[in-house]
Amino acid sequence: MDVFGSVAERYDTARPGYPPELTDAIAGYHGSAPTSVVEIGAGTGKGKGTEILAALAAPLTCIEPDPRMATRLTRKFPQAHVLIGTFEQWRPPPGGVALLACAMAWHWLDPATRNTRARAALTAGGTLALFGHRYGYADPAQAAAIRATLDNLDSTAKERPADWMYHDVMAAGEFTDVRVQRFRRSLPLTRDEYLALVSTFGPFLTRPPELQRQGLDALGRLVDDFGGTVTLDLLTTLTLGRAA
Repeated sequence: MDVFGSVAERYDTARPGYPPELTDAIAGYHGSAPTSVVEIGAGTGKGKGTEILAALAAPLTCIEPDPRMATRLTRKFPQAHVLIGTFEQWRPPPGGVALLACAMAWHWLDPATRNTRARAALTAGGTLALFGHRYGYADPAQAAAIRATLDNLDSTAKERPADWMYHDVMAAGEFTDVRVQRFRRSLPLTRDEYLALVSTFGPFLTRPPELQRQGLDALGRLVDDFGGTVTLDLLTTLTLGRAA
């Protein structure tokens, strides 16, 4: 996850936040105010879930492996206890935590152990909350043109299904009462806003600099052809599970 530290400031300004309804959805599922909350891979707190989790008004611990992201996170959320390290390095307190959350970082964790580790970190009856965005496009013609442009540059990047975290948790069998909720909104972006967003995505950041430049140039020309605006169909998926 340390690929994001080099663009920490841009990540904080370009990534869309989450709908505030997520806070009520998590609290309603948990059934009472959580006594402790831990966030995995908190980043700068913006594109991740810290804003949503801080609104629960419970003691909050944020785990973030990149010191550059953690520095910005600490400035924005001084009330949170920020730990620099990975989820695998973290040791839960005795008895576990009431709520464990992860936003847009679940795929960075080891698929073979992430559900087992999450279950072991929670108190009996504790809540797992996983959420993230699926970046679609409101205009099918824009979607097709953007996908074709990206495939011409690099056809190896594959997008996960919107509900993949729900299916991951269900398949692991570590949690009960697993549910999924969806939130949808349209988000118009200018050319510069859209290119800034794309330049914070993990698949983009792991590509060679020349391929990054070619991608942004091609997408910029495409957005100009669209009239200078791209409207995202932003689907936010929330997966909830309970530790038995």
